[in-house]
Amino acid sequence: MRRKAPVGARAALAKVPTGIPGLDEITGGGLPKGRPTLLCGGAGSGKTVLATEFLVRGATEFGEPGVLMTFEENLQDLTADVASLGFDVPALVARKQIVVDYVRLDPREIEETGEYDLGGLFLRLDHAIKSIRAKRVVLDTIEALFAGLSNARIIRTELIRLFRWLKDKGVTALVTAERGEGRLTRNGLEEYISDAVILLDHRVIEQVSTRRLRIVKYRGSVHGRTSIRS
Repeated sequence: MRRKAPVGARAALAKVPTGIPGLDEITGGGLPKGRPTLLCGGAGSGKTVLATEFLVRGATEFGEPGVLMTFEENLQDLTADVASLGFDVPALVARKQIVVDYVRLDPREIEETGEYDLGGLFLRLDHAIKSIRAKRVVLDTIEALFAGLSNARIIRTELIRLFRWLKDKGVTALVTAERGEGRLTRNGLEEYISDAVILLDHRVIEQVSTRRLRIVKYRGSVHGRTSIRS
């Protein structure tokens, strides 16, 4: 005999396994499926490497093609960053399991026009997603999109548009962000509109390097409170 779900009970949140050792355990199964997750941390904390590993493992272990849109590193630089992990990104690109799209942004052009609209970026990202039927997307890093902008209203409006667009596309997205002074991000806005927030931290104490990962927020899911250390 089947038991009926209690009235008002919420369905379990669908999750996508990352394949990254330890991360799936602490998140209770992976990242929220079809939703954006914010990955923040200071310089050298490993944001780009972890985000790339999320795409590589998705393509090679779970049959989920991915798109990496980077605003700071080209394919050659990215390949060098993850080579130590044994990931052959160019080979995955050649097999159309991953698309790497390097978008060069000039902050001076944004300042000159005084206007900002991510519509062109959406078209470019949409084309990349459709070209390989991507299920996973990484944007690295989000600050580059708004470099040179000081209008908080415009930044907030476009951030909301971006995260809503990603959710409407149904892709599981990982958006990286630099940690701000006394707050999770430099803009101080991304963490409020993300469905999940992961914080990376890298410290060196008495010549001992420690990397930590903490789940700050995970909307609709219970998650581990302990950090992963390496």
